[in-house]
Amino acid sequence: MNPVHKKFSRRARVATGGAVLAVVAVAGFGAVSANASAPAAEPAAAAAASARATTTSTHLTIDAATKAAQAALDAAEKENQRVTVAVVDRNGNTIVTLRGDGAGPQSYESAERKAFTAVSWNAPTSQLAERLEQAPNLKDIPGTLFLAGGVPVTAGNAPIAGIGVAGAPSGALDEKFAQAGADAVGR
Repeated sequence: MNPVHKKFSRRARVATGGAVLAVVAVAGFGAVSANASAPAAEPAAAAAASARATTTSTHLTIDAATKAAQAALDAAEKENQRVTVAVVDRNGNTIVTLRGDGAGPQSYESAERKAFTAVSWNAPTSQLAERLEQAPNLKDIPGTLFLAGGVPVTAGNAPIAGIGVAGAPSGALDEKFAQAGADAVGR
């Protein structure tokens, strides 16, 4: 046995070993921290995209989307209809969904899919449902729902959002409420 071990008790050796490990860990952390805060080597020159290679798009703000959804829900509640309202952005991503009191469980997904469908084709879903007669495979596109109740929101004739409503007893009512939401954005 090493003569140093004979002079220290087991408890002292464990405490000393722990202290040594702590010093090594702190030193290692300091070196990593110093490296992390050190300036990096000059990065390769970034390629700048020309103005012709980019595009700018317009999107609804969360406030405008919420205002639209609330207006659609209010229109439905005035007629004692229990619906869900969804607002999606130009890319079909949900911005806001409001599920009215008593709205059926199927209405949530239906409202989102109607909104997605309306913004994707920049047309009310009631018109798109009529197109199924000429192109029945449209209904096979994932995420779409070709039932009345979805309307696009446009800026400069370009779709920037879609509003979908589901849960009323008819698609015509759903679409009427969705249009009330779209109209609220224009005010």
